[in-house]
Amino acid sequence: MFDKENELIEKKSKFYGFLLKDVSEEKIKKALDFLKKEHKKATHICYAYSIKNPFMQKAVDDNEPSGTAGRPILSVIIKSGSENVCVFVVRYFGGIKLGAGGLVRAYTKVASGLLKGEG
Repeated sequence: MFDKENELIEKKSKFYGFLLKDVSEEKIKKALDFLKKEHKKATHICYAYSIKNPFMQKAVDDNEPSGTAGRPILSVIIKSGSENVCVFVVRYFGGIKLGAGGLVRAYTKVASGLLKGEG
């Protein structure tokens, strides 16, 4: 289903990244439903997407502190020049709080890894 996947472990929290290309709102919803079923015990499923026509962008923090997950993912998408893509990051909390800066760095790192060479 996904075009690319990666993983990051940061202070015992596990971040699983998934890249979806040639997206539509319907394709994004199906992928999100799939991830929710596959990762029922995940703490958060954050994502962001950018669609060219019609132009749409969205960033979702899924109960992470505001602006620490979806916005950093969207920022990576925009900076990479990628279009019609969605990046999902599934997080399993490892018991150690990362703080806002730690969360931004982790979500940015996962998204950057997925989008290298995709722009």
